Amino acid sequence: MNRQLRHRLTVALDERSYDIHIGSGLLADLPALLGRAGGADALVVSNTTVGPLYGPAVVERLQTVYRKVVRIDLPDGEAHKDWTSLNRVFDRLLAESCDRRTTLFALGGGVIGDMTGFAAACYMRGVPFVQLPTTLLSQVDSSVGGKTAINHPLGKNMIGAFYQPLLVVADLATLDTLPQRELSAGLAEVIKYGPIADADFLDWIEANLDALLARDKAALAHAVKRSCEIKAWVVGQDEREGGLRAILNFGHTFGHAIEAGLGYGEWLHGEAVGCGMVMASELSARLGLMPAAFVERMRRIVERAGLPVAGPASLSPARYLELMRVDKKAEAGEIRFVVIEALGRAGMRGAPDELVAQVVEACTAR
Repeated sequence: MNRQLRHRLTVALDERSYDIHIGSGLLADLPALLGRAGGADALVVSNTTVGPLYGPAVVERLQTVYRKVVRIDLPDGEAHKDWTSLNRVFDRLLAESCDRRTTLFALGGGVIGDMTGFAAACYMRGVPFVQLPTTLLSQVDSSVGGKTAINHPLGKNMIGAFYQPLLVVADLATLDTLPQRELSAGLAEVIKYGPIADADFLDWIEANLDALLARDKAALAHAVKRSCEIKAWVVGQDEREGGLRAILNFGHTFGHAIEAGLGYGEWLHGEAVGCGMVMASELSARLGLMPAAFVERMRRIVERAGLPVAGPASLSPARYLELMRVDKKAEAGEIRFVVIEALGRAGMRGAPDELVAQVVEACTAR
């Protein structure tokens, strides 16, 4: 691949700083990218879809660095982001007598990345881990920033830890095997960066959406790079989501309610976020922050990306409100929403239940 399409960024967090490598063919370069970050043993955590595709080659490369390398493939899908799957990772670590010099490698999408990171944070009170994201969504969002978690039936990502990886290696070649639905889901997390932080990037996305959907490598490389730049900048200022970092959840409060309300896995995370961004844009307009034209623009971009723009008819406004009260951004029972205050700038606002219900009703399929 053209070396100009390879990028290296840094998430600046003092002693927890780490690099993000973006480009095609990077998994083959793992030993060089790891440098002296290796330890005694390695556990590659993947799933039953990605593991057979890329697991053998990753294990082979890591065997040049580690004394012992083993792999575990978990069930695929958001529905398996739970205690049962997490315990399977702990079972394997203990069965292999892994100690603090063991490094975990998360080979897969956001579910695998979140669970592997959480396992690394917990095992022996903390062992190193490396993110090897294989979906667009995980490359542009979940692999960066150290948020790790599992789901609970009553709330998404409510049980977890902030725990930074040693390294992120985003190999764009893995996107070649990504189903089109998963690619579209990843685009939701790309799109969000425009309205919250970079109006010019939103213009670029709008102009290059067809190229992204066609998996043009140059377009994907730029999308992943710019998304990671914005996220790294935000995380560098607010690692533990005390303020600014919350803007990265644009569309997620509504989206998480959809995921939990339907049952995890019915809609992909990115699909729920795409629809949630339309709802959050509508709320921004009804709060008097943005014009109606912005809502229509967001609806058009999300729809062009192949994502739903109307919420499921089976969820009532009352159910949304119930689910959103257990969102991580809720404070003292008040639901806090990421809204757009100006194109390229986001903020946090509360809103009356009646107004939120109107937004849900206006953005629900009937």
